[in-house]
Amino acid sequence: MLIDGKQIETDNKLDVMNPYNKEVIEKVSVADAEHINEAIKSAEKGFSIISKMPPYKRADILLETSNLIESWKERFAELIAKEAGKPWKYAIGEVNRAKQTFRFASEEAKRISGETIPMDSAVGSEKRKGFFIRQPIGVIFAISPFNFPLNLVAHKIAPAIAVGNSVILKPASATPLTALMLGKILMMADLPPGAVNILIGPGSTVGDALIKDKRIRMITFTGSAEVGLYIKQNSGFKKLTLELGSNSGVIIDKDCDFRKAVARCLIGGFAYQGQVCIHTQRIYVHQKIADRFIQRFVKGAKRLKITNPVNKKCEFGPMIDSASAQKAKAWLNEAVNQNAKVITGGEVNGTFFQPTVVVNARPEMKIVCEETFAPIVTIETFSNFNEAVEKFNQGSRLGKYEYGLAAGIFTNDIKNAFYGIENIETGNVYVNDSATFRVDQMPYGGIRASGIGREGPKFAMEEMTDIKMVSFNLE
Repeated sequence: MLIDGKQIETDNKLDVMNPYNKEVIEKVSVADAEHINEAIKSAEKGFSIISKMPPYKRADILLETSNLIESWKERFAELIAKEAGKPWKYAIGEVNRAKQTFRFASEEAKRISGETIPMDSAVGSEKRKGFFIRQPIGVIFAISPFNFPLNLVAHKIAPAIAVGNSVILKPASATPLTALMLGKILMMADLPPGAVNILIGPGSTVGDALIKDKRIRMITFTGSAEVGLYIKQNSGFKKLTLELGSNSGVIIDKDCDFRKAVARCLIGGFAYQGQVCIHTQRIYVHQKIADRFIQRFVKGAKRLKITNPVNKKCEFGPMIDSASAQKAKAWLNEAVNQNAKVITGGEVNGTFFQPTVVVNARPEMKIVCEETFAPIVTIETFSNFNEAVEKFNQGSRLGKYEYGLAAGIFTNDIKNAFYGIENIETGNVYVNDSATFRVDQMPYGGIRASGIGREGPKFAMEEMTDIKMVSFNLE
């Protein structure tokens, strides 16, 4: 653990497993109630320091962190490949993104500002002048998932530091090593002790205690809708940013760039074994090109190189654990028993779940309306674009949770593009791209059960501040 700038060891250890070969990579210390209290006190002290630090100094720390990530790039990528089972090319891509995320936050740290308010626009306030400022909120509890163990940590820590908040981070128990390595780098970059603390342990103990502690001023969480709802119901008056689940998908029109659609949907459907919240889980393709698309898509899925994630040629690796693979397999079997058809893949061996393509799935099936978080892609046809949009929205609404995170549209028809933009019920729409796309400076987030608030350094910084209004009476 990292508390008050010091690495803390305990006798209570957690095995961090390599999902590819089931070997123990490392043993990490698990926090108890005393460590939680120490971390909160440390974060309060860290907040008193970093909140008073001028923005250019916080910007320098973030920029140095970005530079150190670059210099440790290969070490980070190898660790992500080992503990998360993420193929090397996606692991190195994540490291490059995290480097950018810290750099974006460094730039935004010097730009956070308020606004003047035209007080004399209101009758009776002609002699008043007003403005508001943004102030750091305090101690933030950040909970990050296993699937992006570096960049999603960066999206929580970097904007918090940029505006002068302190953080207690609880990384996923499956992938804590990457976060701990980042903690070392932050200390090397001269971050004040206590400004970032890292605790490891179950959500039922470590997470629950911090969610309910009144000294925590805000929670930023990325994970499932179920856990997000629990946090919302049990966090009192804390501010929240919740980046939650999805069953994102793509609409492919008849006049699109066909090759681009196939290539981008293969990445969207099978990158990191579908364990991405904006996984391209559903594809709706125009009936005039459906047969050709399915043929090319299946051919591409079969060609994916499956091997050890640390192999730089790896394109497809294991799921995070066998329980996740078995859950997805059960959902697939349920759909097949209801006449869905698997046209490639569908087999599970330990943590490996073959790239899987399904047709004849109905919108109420779990592999359509729930979040599979697995390499399963369903393909359905449509006859006109408006019908496709309605099918997409229907599939988003029929599950246990109503999702609305991301959608892709492939079309060369500008009218259809704008119809989709205006009528698809998601927080993100990508034209001529799959649903599985994000650049780290954009406002990223969903609607309904897909989340509350937005990430991206500039937008997260707004979430992580309080507005203080100031009014001068000049009468």
